[in-house]
Amino acid sequence: MTVWAQLLHFYQPPTQTHEVLRRITDESYRPLVQVLREHPASRTAVNINGVLSEMLLDHGLGDVVTGLRELAERGQVEFVGSGKYHPILPLIPESERVRSISENARTNHQAFGAAWQPRGFFPPEMCFSTNILHEIANAGHDWVILSGVACPGDWPTDVVYRAPADGRNLHVLFRDDSRSNRISFRDVDSRGFLDDLSRVGGGQPAYVLTAMDAETFGHHIRGWEREFLAATLDAIAAQPGTAADGYASKVEMVLPSALLDRFPDGPVIEPLASSWSTTRDDMAARNPYPLWQSPGNHVHELQWEYVDHCVELLAVANRYAEGDVARKYASLAGEKFQPALHSCQFWWASRRPMWDVPMVHRGMVLLNEVTLFATKAIRSSGASDRVKREAGWRLAAAASTRAELEQILFAAESA
Repeated sequence: MTVWAQLLHFYQPPTQTHEVLRRITDESYRPLVQVLREHPASRTAVNINGVLSEMLLDHGLGDVVTGLRELAERGQVEFVGSGKYHPILPLIPESERVRSISENARTNHQAFGAAWQPRGFFPPEMCFSTNILHEIANAGHDWVILSGVACPGDWPTDVVYRAPADGRNLHVLFRDDSRSNRISFRDVDSRGFLDDLSRVGGGQPAYVLTAMDAETFGHHIRGWEREFLAATLDAIAAQPGTAADGYASKVEMVLPSALLDRFPDGPVIEPLASSWSTTRDDMAARNPYPLWQSPGNHVHELQWEYVDHCVELLAVANRYAEGDVARKYASLAGEKFQPALHSCQFWWASRRPMWDVPMVHRGMVLLNEVTLFATKAIRSSGASDRVKREAGWRLAAAASTRAELEQILFAAESA
């Protein structure tokens, strides 16, 4: 018997338009909820970033939130934690990691009520480094899902590895990248997938964990929620008997958290820095986050340089925020900084092969607001002339970085 666990990742950036959000909801989110409703024996982990939960409710698409909550109440869905605005956690300050994870939990608890009880954690884009384990563990999670490329030892199918985190061991579930990608790129059908799963473990108890974007089903691949997912769930539901054509899949579907109970603990390991888009060649080139911070990508360098300027200006604004006006602008700068860290602006600048000038520019606009409000906070504060002068130099450096980035974007748009 092979135990199969699945995770679906629901996310849209804070800069997404209403029209695109509505189309994705119609093509993917609603059909997915319906397929899961029709298959009460299905089990699925759901990562939905708080920014999307909020947008669905704000844009009149709250039936998706209601549907997911009802599925969780029925025991078919388990929610997992993440960062609210989908930041690349290893690349942002520790304080912002803590805030992102906390705000995601607060937002989703408001949206899903008592059904929001995450044991697992999904790092956005599965971007991992050991420095994020502390915040994941401190937020109360029992396990974290990582890309298979992060596994430093033998591939686990009958034990669950652990990683040291804040004085205890956090369970690590590795995504089967190969099998997940076959689903994501329509490189397998339902029968072939189940036949493959049934052979894992060579007749001994074993498990497989797949994970992919929820938008794979219906948005990226039209009808895939029926052609693959519903067909697979139908075949599993036909067990333990044999189907009419003599085929039996020998696969059981469970929630990922159940793997911790079904399989023994394995060794304590140190997963490798990586993402779910990182290849072995990237690892060899010491490029763990190729779509978000790739050495040699000048746009990435400028984007993160601009983020660093924002971090410094925001820190000064918060340090000297005395008086109503200064506190107001420092608060506004901090409020804008979390959405300004969303991953999409870097992904669209990766040129592997993604390149979209408007999406990169929208992220820069959010960062511009951080510099604006932080600067106004500093100038209206009681900080010394020296502090204000140094902040002015920082602002000038930020403006220079922004101008160079804009020049590249404008040249690309007119090319």
